[in-house]
Amino acid sequence: MAGMATSGERESTRNWTFLTNHAHVLLAIARDPTARLRDVATEVGVTERAAQAIVADLEAGGYLFRTRVGRRNEYTLNPAGRFRHPAEADRQVGDLLALFADEPENGDTGR
Repeated sequence: MAGMATSGERESTRNWTFLTNHAHVLLAIARDPTARLRDVATEVGVTERAAQAIVADLEAGGYLFRTRVGRRNEYTLNPAGRFRHPAEADRQVGDLLALFADEPENGDTGR
């Protein structure tokens, strides 16, 4: 039928990304280690509860450490942590952090 998308066209227009929400949360915390999870969640586009679960995963995996400072949390990242997927297990998450953490907020790369 005219005007109907084929399954291939539908698949190509799906909303997907190369980086997972876990990577986005880690990068948001790298940019601001004192950020509230509410702000991290907003930046990443997930619920606050999802951000909490992701931080718990990252903490359990040894990718970040949480320290209580007054009523807030401060996060320290472990750049020596290894990627979990066997295809990237020889790489450290510090490589990802170095690639993305200092990215300008407006996306301007200066080019």
